[in-house]
Amino acid sequence: MGSKKKEIALQVNVSTQELWEEMLSSKGLTVVDVYQGWCGPCKPVVSLFQKMRVEVGPDLLHFASAEADCLDVLERYRGKCEPTFLFYAGGELVAVVRGANAPLLEKTIREQLEAEKRVLAEGRERRVIKDEALSDEDECFSHEKNNGDDEDLVSSEKACTLAIIKPDAVVHGKTDEIIMKIQEAGFDILTNEERTMTEAEMRLFYQHRAGEDTFEKLVHHMCSGPSHLLILARTEGTEDVVTAWRTLMGPCDPHVARREQPDSLRAQYGTEMPFNAVHGSWDSEDARQELALLFPGFQFSDQIPESAPLGKSSRQIWSVFNPQWGWCVSVCVCVVWGGGVGY
Repeated sequence: MGSKKKEIALQVNVSTQELWEEMLSSKGLTVVDVYQGWCGPCKPVVSLFQKMRVEVGPDLLHFASAEADCLDVLERYRGKCEPTFLFYAGGELVAVVRGANAPLLEKTIREQLEAEKRVLAEGRERRVIKDEALSDEDECFSHEKNNGDDEDLVSSEKACTLAIIKPDAVVHGKTDEIIMKIQEAGFDILTNEERTMTEAEMRLFYQHRAGEDTFEKLVHHMCSGPSHLLILARTEGTEDVVTAWRTLMGPCDPHVARREQPDSLRAQYGTEMPFNAVHGSWDSEDARQELALLFPGFQFSDQIPESAPLGKSSRQIWSVFNPQWGWCVSVCVCVVWGGGVGY
């Protein structure tokens, strides 16, 4: 029996300076997923990379991943809450894409690959760039030390909301489809973390529904397997991010969603309550509180004017998170909550 041809890894993990220099010497275009150790490489784009590798071949298109904390050259990318993709050709930086934006990634890969082919075939000058977004004045996402303490703080100047792709959608393999639809609808995915929620987290998260008959079923479902926790911002349009996300989700009940908003995510991917595929914050105040609970290290600029009324929840959450040790302490004081809060 003939020996099988050795399979080429889709993404090479670059963990040392020597491997980094070897990567830079590769002929063609190399796309590097720069990630943080606490969240790992960006999984939603793997299917795109696989498709591009099959289409283009491995000779001129390469994919790599590198943890920012492992390489001095990536020091300024440490602590960023959104994925960063660096494009290298001829050992030089030629493009940067921030966020798990598959359509933009594919467009950039195609454009930069064609440009590099012209450089190699015709001797054209390679267009080299600097990552200007890392300048102190323009930096949107920053990693800070809180008064010399160990807590890592990640910040965003954009208005944000929480999105959860629930276990029912994840177990049926719909995560990538839903993420693609989110991006196509004009959202920026600042963070995408796969996590299996604990019972304690979900009892606290859904405490406003503790008196309902469906409470135990809801908590059990949310702890039954991995979810994808996303922090969303808006890249286009005038509609605020919370309202835009709730519109894309559709009504809570998938049966109602299929009748009233058949193009919504819950209509397409939900089955019945509580298996409605996705969760979204009810309003801006809820978004802040839910993010504080599930992403204690995430800090963002004040999204609600001081004159604006509070949302439907009066709970306040203070959290301390140490990503190195992987624990957090949350203290929650509540409990006045109006009706209509989303699942």
